[in-house]
Amino acid sequence: MIIGSRLFFYKNLPSTNSYLASLLKNNELPEGAVIYTNYQSSGRGQAENQWESEANKNLLISIILFPDKIYPADQFLLSMVISLGICDFLDRYTAPVSIKWPNDIYVNDDKIAGILIENTIMGGSIEHTIAGIGININQAKFVSDAPNPVSLSILTGTKYDLNLCLNQLLTDLDKRYKQLILQDFDLIRNDYIFRLYLKDKFSQFRDVNGLFTCRISGTFQNQT
Repeated sequence: MIIGSRLFFYKNLPSTNSYLASLLKNNELPEGAVIYTNYQSSGRGQAENQWESEANKNLLISIILFPDKIYPADQFLLSMVISLGICDFLDRYTAPVSIKWPNDIYVNDDKIAGILIENTIMGGSIEHTIAGIGININQAKFVSDAPNPVSLSILTGTKYDLNLCLNQLLTDLDKRYKQLILQDFDLIRNDYIFRLYLKDKFSQFRDVNGLFTCRISGTFQNQT
């Protein structure tokens, strides 16, 4: 097992990604080591957004990876495998699970998980990757102005064992990461496209240049 090779638990942290980055400066960590916590006081999302998470209710983890065989131009494959691993985990409990481009995880039209991928590139290779993941598991109410949060418990009416969920998540992430190591890029890309939220429908999306309208369709073939 690569992802989950070592587990480091902290009762609370400002940010699992930030703390893992600080550990890397002074310590050698094995690939797949996981930092996890019950509460983040300054959890980070995409574009400097904050990630809301009630204490002792959800999964909040960061993973260190050393994907030295992945070229910087292909770094989005890392986001794909993390997104797909989360979807595989959620498939155990609910449906339909999809990925809102680039890497928000949805059930129906509500956001259940977010990902923050931070790659450090040195020369022509990725030196390391920190993959931060927040999954709403048992939280019953959300107080931030996020438009559409949901948790597994809200969806199913069931309370979940967070330790069991963590072990299942790491197993599913590990399987997907090994697909990347084996360079099964077509499978990863096609599975990612298949999972995309609003696939085959004209919808609005936003990138660094602002809003645009498009329809997601097609598959990736032979783009390694």
